Amino acid sequence: MPLDALCLSGLVHELNGALSGARIDKIYQPGRDEVVLALRAPGGNVKLLLSANPNHPRPQLTQLPRENPDAPPMFCMLLRKHLSGGRILSIAQPHLERVVEIRLEALDELGDRVERRLVLEAMGRHSNLILLDGEGRITDCLRRVDGDMSARRQVLPGLFYRLPPAQAKLDPTALDRGELERLLAAAPPQAQADQWLLDAFGGLSPLVCRELACRAGGSTDARLDAMGQEGRRRLLDGLEGLLKDVQENRFTPVMVTIDGRPKDFSFLPLEQYGSAAGLTPFPTFSQLLDQFYEQRENQERIRQRGQDLIRSVTNARDRLTRKLANQDRELTATLDRKRLRQYGDIITSNFHAMDKGMARLRATDFYDPEGREVEIPLDPLLTLQQNAAKYYKEYNKAKTAQRMLTIQMEKGRGELDYLNSVLENITLAEGERDLQEIRQELVDTGYLCRPSKAKGREKRASSKPMEFCSSAGLRIAVGKNNTQNDLLTCKLAAKGDIWLHTQKIHGTHVILFTQGRTPDPGSLQEAACLAAWFSQGRESGKVPVDYTPVKYVKKPGAPDRAWWCTPPMRPPWSPPTEHW
Repeated sequence: MPLDALCLSGLVHELNGALSGARIDKIYQPGRDEVVLALRAPGGNVKLLLSANPNHPRPQLTQLPRENPDAPPMFCMLLRKHLSGGRILSIAQPHLERVVEIRLEALDELGDRVERRLVLEAMGRHSNLILLDGEGRITDCLRRVDGDMSARRQVLPGLFYRLPPAQAKLDPTALDRGELERLLAAAPPQAQADQWLLDAFGGLSPLVCRELACRAGGSTDARLDAMGQEGRRRLLDGLEGLLKDVQENRFTPVMVTIDGRPKDFSFLPLEQYGSAAGLTPFPTFSQLLDQFYEQRENQERIRQRGQDLIRSVTNARDRLTRKLANQDRELTATLDRKRLRQYGDIITSNFHAMDKGMARLRATDFYDPEGREVEIPLDPLLTLQQNAAKYYKEYNKAKTAQRMLTIQMEKGRGELDYLNSVLENITLAEGERDLQEIRQELVDTGYLCRPSKAKGREKRASSKPMEFCSSAGLRIAVGKNNTQNDLLTCKLAAKGDIWLHTQKIHGTHVILFTQGRTPDPGSLQEAACLAAWFSQGRESGKVPVDYTPVKYVKKPGAPDRAWWCTPPMRPPWSPPTEHW
């Protein structure tokens, strides 16, 4: 993501102005790589997010709710011990470093005022959040880096903190126009302008380099030799103008959207995308970052917390798939069992021509319309009657196997559908409560073992289905897992309410609450759209959706398996099941 040193400087300037003098009220750690400080600031209560996520590290004010774990992690407890009630003195950024230093004043164990520093290193996979004491020693950090992980710089409790090693690049803010011109004249003529900027100067992201190249040469991949003297002059003018805006804290937070989806963001208006993208300005960086990362971070957070569930369900599904494949091969072998009975008949009819100890019987196959001979293997150690009985026994065994395999495979396919639906439900989970419900469901159905410590004192998680309102004012409920599906269809929905589900596609239950009236077509369509969206077919151009009154929906046999629409009669307003 394009959070380079220059963009970070704008963000730090914004935070320093808003949070200087703010007091820390509470500290949370909702995720493995993020800490939230609840602050009492001069302008009101705010929340400061410090994210050390390798994919999108950043500091920002946030208004998005985040679900906290039941028990705070150790690093969170440490921060509470040293920073609770503390006051933010300043927020600063070392020059052209992707590092944010938060100076705080807090109370130690004796009640004396001491200075602390909270350092956020926003450097991709090396991102970290570090707590320092007044002398600059490391109290603790999110990620400890020992000598085996890095020989150049260790980050461990008790060591003095050192800034990350600087890159072998020039500081563009320390160079005058003449020096910039000499560097450009010495650059390889065949080099691309954006790559030259990125390799020569620190603090610039690839996005900003492409923007400067596009403004100077008309293309993001413009080469220096093709730009000419005028293009080179525009390139240096653009670089100087950019640096001047940064030094004077003139920033324009803007988000780039393509097909309505966030693509990039920057601190200056972008021209490189042309008409292919939309530009949305924001009053603050924090508001931009909230909207930019909201969906992707939530999905990533759920994916991290649900990794154990995904792994367990996927392993169970793979085992079941292999079992079904083996059963299918066995079932195919039983289909030729008629020949076993025929062999027994042929042996029985040829007792007079057989001798004990024969290994093969060559006789006329009276089941063959052309009367050809057939060679039947025999067991020399068995009598003639025993050889015939052996073939009859194998025939009956194959007959029974076919019946049992058919039953087992039908049950296995139902379990496979169930496991696939659970995987889909995990993607719909919105928080830890939803995941806990799915985990409890898998324990109840035997796919997960119940932890021994939880026996007898386990609290069952409960979350609510998603709620929507149609344009006509009718309530629409969407289940996020099988437990909620059961709750919606069996308990909350009335007999006259409408049940919707994707046809032959794994999805969730959708209930349109009709309030005893005939639903309007618009509400039906909107409910069908929700059923299609919250299913595996959400990216398809056309998704068939079944709907019927709840009184016609039945759930046979084993719990949490398959639901069936079995209407005894056609509703007066529509066929029992329609496709949308």
